[in-house]
Amino acid sequence: MTYVVTDNCIRCKYMDCVEVCPVDCFYEGENMLVINPNECIDCGVCEPECPAEAILPDTENGLEKWLELNTKFSAEWPNITVKGEAPADADEMKGVENKLEQFFSPEPGAGS
Repeated sequence: MTYVVTDNCIRCKYMDCVEVCPVDCFYEGENMLVINPNECIDCGVCEPECPAEAILPDTENGLEKWLELNTKFSAEWPNITVKGEAPADADEMKGVENKLEQFFSPEPGAGS
């Protein structure tokens, strides 16, 4: 099992999860974070820290595409170990549906 970041993170990217991760398995894209499933130790401390409720265990149904996305982009984006600033409109974007189709960017983030 591993944890994955889902579309609730897109354009929210609060980064509270980064601060609590004991193995630094988060990677930063332009408008979301992902978890490297090969580095995640399944401790679960990140899940309750996410204000957008974007982090879920991959054992939940329907998360296969998110496991693939997290795997792919954690190999391409820079590792992030320090919490940065959330986007100015993060609170307004929280709960918006279909964010993957509308807002996802494959571009890397600033990293740490």
